Amino acid sequence: MAERRLAAVDLGAGSGRVAVGRFDGARVDLEVVHRFGNRPLWLPDGLHWNLPQLFADTLAGLAAAAQLAPLHGIGVDAWGCDYALLDESDRMLGLPYHYRDPARSSAAIVARAFERVGRRELYARTGIQTMPINTIFQLVAEAGSAAAAAAHRIALIPDLIGLWLTGTLANEVTAASSTGLLEARGLRWAADLAERLGIPAGPFGGEAVPPGVELGSVLPGNSAAGDAVGATVRTVAGHDTASAFAAAATAGTGAAVLSSGTWSLLGLELPEPELGTRAEAFNLTNERGIGGTTRLLRNVMGMWLIEECRREWGGPTYEELYRAAESASGDVPLFDPDDESLLHPGAMTPRIAALWSEPVADRATVVRSILLSLACKYRVVLEQLEVVSARRIDTVQVVGGGAHNRLLCQLTADVTQREVLAGPEEATLLGNVLVQLQAIGELGTIEEMRELAAAAVPLTRYEPHDAGGLATYERFLERTGAAVEEIA
Repeated sequence: MAERRLAAVDLGAGSGRVAVGRFDGARVDLEVVHRFGNRPLWLPDGLHWNLPQLFADTLAGLAAAAQLAPLHGIGVDAWGCDYALLDESDRMLGLPYHYRDPARSSAAIVARAFERVGRRELYARTGIQTMPINTIFQLVAEAGSAAAAAAHRIALIPDLIGLWLTGTLANEVTAASSTGLLEARGLRWAADLAERLGIPAGPFGGEAVPPGVELGSVLPGNSAAGDAVGATVRTVAGHDTASAFAAAATAGTGAAVLSSGTWSLLGLELPEPELGTRAEAFNLTNERGIGGTTRLLRNVMGMWLIEECRREWGGPTYEELYRAAESASGDVPLFDPDDESLLHPGAMTPRIAALWSEPVADRATVVRSILLSLACKYRVVLEQLEVVSARRIDTVQVVGGGAHNRLLCQLTADVTQREVLAGPEEATLLGNVLVQLQAIGELGTIEEMRELAAAAVPLTRYEPHDAGGLATYERFLERTGAAVEEIA
């Protein structure tokens, strides 16, 4: 068969990438052709994403991709929760806010929403983990603004880039499911909940679309895309975690998948959502995956903690920090990495020290404390997932940037007492390409996609070997008060 060449755009909360995926009928190979930063903007009204700059970088990446060879398709995935409001002509009503904006992502906004619609009802309808950063709470914070009053449509970040590329807006389902305003089953928005929350219901009148829908061709006005102008753009698994799960060979087999980057997203791929009292009490989230699946998972704070420490320390390399942490004492202080005090930008080490109830330590101790605390939180989530799904989880596949963090992977194996398989690092880009291949008819089933993913990148295996892992976990539970109990 003739080689298929597909461009994958992946926009993360810290950086973006454009890659070319080549498929020869038996194997997929990835080549990253453009990397760029994603730098938020502090403006007088708050923290925003610089979406015009991200779009310019996307076009430059597509031009670089098309220089290699003609493209048979383009797909865009991005981080979840954040959005743009659009007017009746699909024009953006201001720069999208950043989910870490402290005035919008707060416990007070969440409490305001729950006064109007109870937490249990929201969970039963949408199945989404309660987090201050959720789209639904950001919209509550924005209710009454000029932008909200003028809004006719809503676009999650991958939807917006697709609109700017082609002129066609579609709300892709995996991205839409992260909002807390999409019904847990089907493609319908919960417009009545929006009305009760004081959110304009107009943007939620249609339905979400699945991955694989053709949006159109790259418009001639996007001349910065070079020879990519005219190439066909299709929806993929627009939420980057959904794309990462698509490339996890063990997903759907009973193994857990840990998508490790700025956030850690740890969960199982299931055929149906879990909306019962146990899932709600554990604050698990039901987000859509490929092929109509549900990703039952928990958002855990991830490498954001180290990213903020690194900025505070003047930018030492990650390799330097991890090498130092490998030699640090294993008996480091522990803390809950999901404490709300750690959500917003700013000096991180004083906040971690406050959770330790100890003075700030050296960098090696801080980094090892972060990684070990994350590993402990992963075990809490794994045990919760086992309770809710009634499954035994013996394996964790780590995908994304954390897959090449040897210390994190080994600590996770030691603390969870489970086998850890690491790779692929570029799972999101690979999953993006695999969904495109299915959309153009080169692949049929999810199983075929996973077989290609398994052949694309060899996995690194980590076995538990530290007998002190259980004692560390018990120390974490005692310190944080976390517990995993059966809930009636």
